[in-house]
Amino acid sequence: MNVKYCDALVIGGGLAGLRAAIATQSRGLSTTVLSLCPVKRSHSAAAQGGMQASIGNSKMSRGDNEDVHFADTVKGSDWGCDQDVARMFVTVAPKAIRELAGWGVPWTRISKGPREAIMNAERTTIIEDEEVHGMIHSRDFGGTKKWRTCYTADATGHTMLFAVANESLKHGVNIEDRKEAIALIHENNRCYGAIVRDLVTGELWAYVAKGTLIATGGYGRLYKQTTNAVICDGIGAAIALETGVAKLGNMEAVQFHPTPIVPSGILLTEGCRGDGGILRDVDGHRFMPDYEPEKKELASRDVVSRRMMEHIRKGKGVKSAYGEHLWLDISILGRAHIERNLRDVQEICQIFNGIDPADEGPKGWAPVLPMQHYSMGGIRTKATGESPTLSGLFSAGEAACWDMHGFNRLGGNSVSETVVAGMIVGDYFAEYCAANEVDVNTATIEKALKKQSDFIDHLLGNKGKYNIFEIKNRMRDIMWEKCAIFRDGKGLAEAVNELEELLKKSHDVTIKSKTRSANPELEEAYRVPMMLKLALCVAMGARERTESRGAHYREDFLKRDDINWLKRTLTSWKDGETLPVVEYEDLDIMKMEIPPAFRGYGAKGMIIENEISIKRQEEVDKIREEMEAAGKDRHEIQHALMPFELQPYYKAKNERFGDAK
Repeated sequence: MNVKYCDALVIGGGLAGLRAAIATQSRGLSTTVLSLCPVKRSHSAAAQGGMQASIGNSKMSRGDNEDVHFADTVKGSDWGCDQDVARMFVTVAPKAIRELAGWGVPWTRISKGPREAIMNAERTTIIEDEEVHGMIHSRDFGGTKKWRTCYTADATGHTMLFAVANESLKHGVNIEDRKEAIALIHENNRCYGAIVRDLVTGELWAYVAKGTLIATGGYGRLYKQTTNAVICDGIGAAIALETGVAKLGNMEAVQFHPTPIVPSGILLTEGCRGDGGILRDVDGHRFMPDYEPEKKELASRDVVSRRMMEHIRKGKGVKSAYGEHLWLDISILGRAHIERNLRDVQEICQIFNGIDPADEGPKGWAPVLPMQHYSMGGIRTKATGESPTLSGLFSAGEAACWDMHGFNRLGGNSVSETVVAGMIVGDYFAEYCAANEVDVNTATIEKALKKQSDFIDHLLGNKGKYNIFEIKNRMRDIMWEKCAIFRDGKGLAEAVNELEELLKKSHDVTIKSKTRSANPELEEAYRVPMMLKLALCVAMGARERTESRGAHYREDFLKRDDINWLKRTLTSWKDGETLPVVEYEDLDIMKMEIPPAFRGYGAKGMIIENEISIKRQEEVDKIREEMEAAGKDRHEIQHALMPFELQPYYKAKNERFGDAK
C-alpha cells in the first residue's frame, strides 16, 4: 500500500492553494501541495487585468475604502453573497496587496503629474499628486465606483503566482506536480486526505493528513465555449461531491465574460475596457451606451455579456466562419498605452488572429464573443473555509462557495479572493491541523485505495458500447446550448434529462489502450462521469431557480424574486443515484448590512421585493443616523450594523491617504 503522511494536504497549486500552504507551513506544519501541472503554470497565471483592493492611492481611487468595496461586491453579487464573508474579504484585501509587494510583485506604480487616459471614449488628462508618486496604481473595472483594480500591466496573475510560488518554496512547502486527487478519504464525517493518481506512472497513492484543503479552481470545461484552461474541469469539487457528505453551493451561478477573442476563446482582459476600450457592432457603432447609459462597457460582467448577445440577436453581429461576434476596439487608447499596459492582449491578437489592436480603425478591432469564464459555485464552506458537513475538509478560491461572489463576481475580485482566502482560510486551516491528529484506521485507507484501484481496473477491462470523448463533447454542447447566458425551463429540463442519460452511458465505455500510465482515454473515463455530476448540479439548480439573479438569467422568469429565492442552492450526491439532491439555505435579510435593493442596471421594477428588506433598511438607516449624530466613525457604525468574525491581525484598520482612513 502506497501511503504518504503530512500534517496539511493542499490539493491545487494555484494562488489560493499556495497561499494557504504558506499559512500552514509557517506554523511548523508539514505541508504537501498537489498540482496537475507545475505550479507556476497553474491557471492563476492566466489572470490579466488585476486584483481589487481599496488602497485609494491614485486620483481616481481617492475616497475608496472597505465600505465602498463592500457595497460594490454586494450589489455585484445581486444580493446573493454572504455579507459576513464579503466584509472579511474587503478588510483583508489591502493587506494582501502590500504583502504581495513585499514578496516581489512588481505592481504598476503611480507617476506624479499629468497623464492621459480614455474615459467614455474621450481622451482626458488626470493629474496625480506628488505625495502618491511611486505608490501602487489601480485601474477601472466593471461594477465599481472607484478605480480599485491593482495591476502589473496585463500580466497580474503571472507576477502574483511567481511571487507566491517562490514564497512557498522559501518556507519549505513540499510541492508535488503531475499528481491528481481522484477521491477523498473520509470516515464518520471527517476527511483524512485523498487518493491520488501519479499522472506520469499511473500509480495510486494515499495521501493522509490531519486536514485537507481543495483549491483546484473552477469547472469551466463543462462548457463548449470557455476561457478556462483544459485542467479546469472541476474534479476538486467533484471528489467532494462524491463523498456524499460534503455539499456544493450555488452551482447554477456561472459567469460569462464579455471579451474572449474569437475563435480561440483566449481572454482579452477587462482591463481593455477598464482602460477605455469600447465595444462596437457590425456597423462600427458603440452600442453599450444604448443599453446601459451610466456604466456602458463597465457594467458588471453578467450585464455586458447579456447586452452583447441581445445585440447580436437584433441582427447587429458580425458574421464570420466561426459564427457571429462583435468588436472590441482598444486602438483608441493609443499604441504607447497598449504596448506598455496591454502587451499580452496585443500579443494574443497578433498570434491568434493576425491583427495588431494598436492599429487605428477597423483593422485593429478584435473579434469577441461572451464565453464561460468563472464558477461562482463550488464546495460549500463556512466563513472559516471548512465544510459544514465534512469535518477537516476546507476549500479556498474558485473551487469554493465561500461565498463572497453570490450570483455574479466583479472583475478583479477573484484574483483578490485567491490570496485573501489563502490568508484567512489558510490560517483557520492551520489551526485545525494543529489541533487535530490523524486517527483514521489503516483499514479505511486501504479500502479507499483498493476501491479506486479496482475502479481503474474495471475501466480498463470493460467492453462497453460508448466512446467517452463523444459523451464529453455532447455534455459540453448541452451546457453551452441550454445552461449558458440565456436559460429557460424547457431547455433546462431537456438538459437535465440528456445529462442524466449521458451519466448512465459514461459507465459503459470502452478504453482502447489498456495501459495505466500515459493514457488520456483512461483519464477521461474517470473524469467525465464526475464532470457530468457537476453539470447536473448546474442544470438542476438552474431549472429549479425560477427567477433571474446575477449571471443566472431565466427568460421565462425575468424578475429577481427576493420573496422566494433569496437563498443559497445546496447540492449533494447519494452513491448510486443518477441525479443530485437539491436543497436550500435561506439568507437572513435582518442580519444584512446592506438589505436587497435595486442593483442599478436595466429597468427598475424587475424585482419582486421582500417586505423584510424595507424593514431592515429602516433599521439600518436609524442606527446609522443615531450613531453619526453621536460622532461615531464608520468602523463603529459598521460593527453596530453587522459584526463579523476575523483574526485580529487581519481585522486591524487599513491605512490610506486622504479622507478614506
